[in-house]
Amino acid sequence: MKAVAALGRGLGTQIGIIRQSGLGSAGTLIVLFYAIVAILAPLIAPHDPWLTLRDAEGAIATMRPPSAEFPLGTTFLARDVLSQMIWAARTTMFIGLVSGLISIVIGANVGLFAGYYGGRLDEALMRFTDIVYGMPFLPFIIVLIALFGRSQNFVILAIVLIIWRTSARVVRAQTLALKQRQFVLAARARGCSDMRIIYRHIMPNILPLLLLYTAFNIAWSIIAEAGAAFLGFGDPDHISWGGMLFELWISGQIRTAWWWFAWPSIAIITLVSALVFISRAYEEIANPRLRQR
Repeated sequence: MKAVAALGRGLGTQIGIIRQSGLGSAGTLIVLFYAIVAILAPLIAPHDPWLTLRDAEGAIATMRPPSAEFPLGTTFLARDVLSQMIWAARTTMFIGLVSGLISIVIGANVGLFAGYYGGRLDEALMRFTDIVYGMPFLPFIIVLIALFGRSQNFVILAIVLIIWRTSARVVRAQTLALKQRQFVLAARARGCSDMRIIYRHIMPNILPLLLLYTAFNIAWSIIAEAGAAFLGFGDPDHISWGGMLFELWISGQIRTAWWWFAWPSIAIITLVSALVFISRAYEEIANPRLRQR
């Protein structure tokens, strides 16, 4: 019960932080909208996203602009853009959320241990982080796909192995400062273990920073997945917004099918912008100087 109560208080605190920021509230509503669409995709999609459609007269509905029959138009293969957009939201949200959460867990732990213990462990972890900084995402994912094939799991793996690096550096810097504070020294004097000090005393004090970089990592994951899919390295068995743009490009209709290009582009921009808006709310907590402006 104590854990549930603590979780409730923590959730209430986060909601309060978001509500204090107009941009944060707007971003949260946009993310919730896409999350609901992703969850309800099988129920609200009007057609199978892979199905070749025919119009009311029985003709194959190829390259139809938005109309009452096809609200967002159709593709070169007569597939419904609206249905593809809805199912692509599920793929994009899943990859972004999983990649962002896993990467922040890795980055936070690397930063916490490097900053708290210092010495050789700090040196080894930070030099490894420097090596990861030298690994560009797209060549890295190309190598992974060449070795293991086009798979959603390997796209997530490639994203996770790259984007944890920034959060690790920032968390390390904060940990170096916090471990010299009186409450940490008092906990050490009372005989608290290193794990208790790290996770019960230091980590709660950098929680706004962790949430800030969680939003950043999810946004970056969405951009990275869209870029990889647009270049043809996405999972062919899952529709994504970047994959829709890739199909548009290879169809040769990018200059004429504005509706095929517009909707996935708008979705990527709005979702990433919403996550940046949310991160702004936490940035004001992590950086008090922003609240003085």
